[in-house]
Amino acid sequence: MEAVRLIVTSRRALAGGADTPEIMAEVWQAQALAQAIGSRLAVSGPPELRGEALGLTELAGRGCGVLDPPELDPGDLRAAQLTELDDARQTLLSLGGLLGEVGMALVGMASAAADETTYWQCMEAIDAADESRDRVLEMLRKLAAREEVLPQNAEDSPTGV
Repeated sequence: MEAVRLIVTSRRALAGGADTPEIMAEVWQAQALAQAIGSRLAVSGPPELRGEALGLTELAGRGCGVLDPPELDPGDLRAAQLTELDDARQTLLSLGGLLGEVGMALVGMASAAADETTYWQCMEAIDAADESRDRVLEMLRKLAAREEVLPQNAEDSPTGV
């Protein structure tokens, strides 16, 4: 399934989460999806994104690691459904939005946490989501810089190509 479509599905599921376990499962799914997207970009994305994409993979993995993994059927794991990443820019824009929403959901859960374990899980996951989002924003910045350079190079070329 295409990355942006999976991100939209995750955003809807996160927004529809009714209770803490359901929201935590959606946060974990979002981090796993961010990890898969980072991995895909690190392997086959634009060369200038590969370092940041590896960082995203590590940070999102940390975000999954601080949370208890949800009990999911293998077919329900959205990250495993990732088959296409057509437009890196659009994917990163959508992923940045998802990670921002993940952070907001975690803040809400942390402030309502009934126990210290949940509170600290949320705090660590907030850090991971925030740092993952920072990596996404850096990759978007690099893509924008690349797009500025490419047209200039075409104009400077004697053939215009």
